[in-house]
Amino acid sequence: MIDAFHLARAQFGFTVAFHIMFPAFSIGLASYLMVLEGLWLRTGRQVYLDLFRYWAKIFSIGFAMGVVSGLVMSYQFGTNWSNYSAKAGAVIGPVMAYEVLTAFFLEAGFLGVMLFGMKRVGRKLHFFSTCMVAGGTILSAFWILSVNSWMQTPAGFGVAADGKMFPTNYWQVIFNPSVFVRVPHMMLASYLVVAFIVGAVGAFHMLRGHSTPAVRTMFSMAMWMAAIVTPMQIAMGDIHGLNTLEYQPMKVAAMEGDWEPSGPNGAPLILFGIPNMATQHTDYKIEIPHASSLILTHSWNGRVPGLNEVPAADRPYAPVVFWTFRVMVGLGFLMFGLGLFSLFARWRGTLFSNRLLHRAVFIMAPAPLIAMLCGWMTTEIGRQPYTVYGVLRTIDSVSPIGLPGIATSLAVFAVVYFAVFGAGIMVIIRMMAKPPVVGELSVDPNKPIRTAGIHPGLAGAVPPGMGGASLLPAE
Repeated sequence: MIDAFHLARAQFGFTVAFHIMFPAFSIGLASYLMVLEGLWLRTGRQVYLDLFRYWAKIFSIGFAMGVVSGLVMSYQFGTNWSNYSAKAGAVIGPVMAYEVLTAFFLEAGFLGVMLFGMKRVGRKLHFFSTCMVAGGTILSAFWILSVNSWMQTPAGFGVAADGKMFPTNYWQVIFNPSVFVRVPHMMLASYLVVAFIVGAVGAFHMLRGHSTPAVRTMFSMAMWMAAIVTPMQIAMGDIHGLNTLEYQPMKVAAMEGDWEPSGPNGAPLILFGIPNMATQHTDYKIEIPHASSLILTHSWNGRVPGLNEVPAADRPYAPVVFWTFRVMVGLGFLMFGLGLFSLFARWRGTLFSNRLLHRAVFIMAPAPLIAMLCGWMTTEIGRQPYTVYGVLRTIDSVSPIGLPGIATSLAVFAVVYFAVFGAGIMVIIRMMAKPPVVGELSVDPNKPIRTAGIHPGLAGAVPPGMGGASLLPAE
């Protein structure tokens, strides 16, 4: 039976799933814009300026949607998760405030200059503004991921007699044991999102016969990024797994579908199966002997934990964690293969004529976003039944609110989100469907959206004083 607690979790999961896509796109695209403008200033080639202006217009829409979707999430800490805010607010509140005081202000202060100031300020100042926007998105991601990492691997705090947490060492709160693997893992994911979207746009236009210098340049740059970043992300994922094994062993057990801890002969890798929470067994298993021990511990007979080491109430829901992890890994290796394919085509001199490659890149455009969402689900559902791992249970974090109130707000969110953000995504797709042209128009502050062929009602969609990378993958 569905109760208010599970609907509150579903509502936060729904809103954060929408939100996380836009900041990831903004983080990667802001860095791409910085690279494009830097190359233009260094080489003087018009193609880089055209691409900068083309993607800057798309960035402005994605950035605005990231801001709007992030605002809703913040309110839920007071509406649906007030007990969590009351008990952990003294620890996480200041860290989230640092994001506003640094990243939000940095982005807001320079975003207008980047979008509207190319003809109003000098080249150096404009490039500095672009760098500050890119830096602001990265800084924003760091602060939010620091909060989420603390929820996964809490450190530097104490618990008072009334159950409220208080900081004892803010350096340990911010630089907790998992922050240095989660931040680069998310940054690389953001760069892959942009690499495959930019590559798909270039592939789309080449398939339609618009193989202009700008289209070729964006496609080539995107394929370099995909080929370089994907193996880095796979390596970072391995490091992330070792960190998770050390601090969250039950999450790893759910990811692997292991119910009993491994013996002296190591643990097999379960490629496919169906974890059964009732029978405490993974059905229909296809295994590779010793492979799980080798991957997780880098030892042939290394010990791998099992879900039965803890009471049933302390176990994450293994079926979802098991499969979201495999979808993420599977898509990661598909992206790696596509990166190798692009290198082969580049070596053969067919990067811009290989239609099979172009079709594959176009089809794979959503792969990094899907992989990122599956990774988020693995991380957050694998943390259950805790909000703060090992310290505060999710059931003790929810607000004393009734089922009708949460059901109504969830229904409203669903309707509004699909209408508003669906329209925003369609606007972005329409903009991407038009190839960049020589002398691409920049964003005009007097009619910023009409120049891109977009409905004028969306003009000025970026509210001043707000940043666009406030992602908090937490339940």
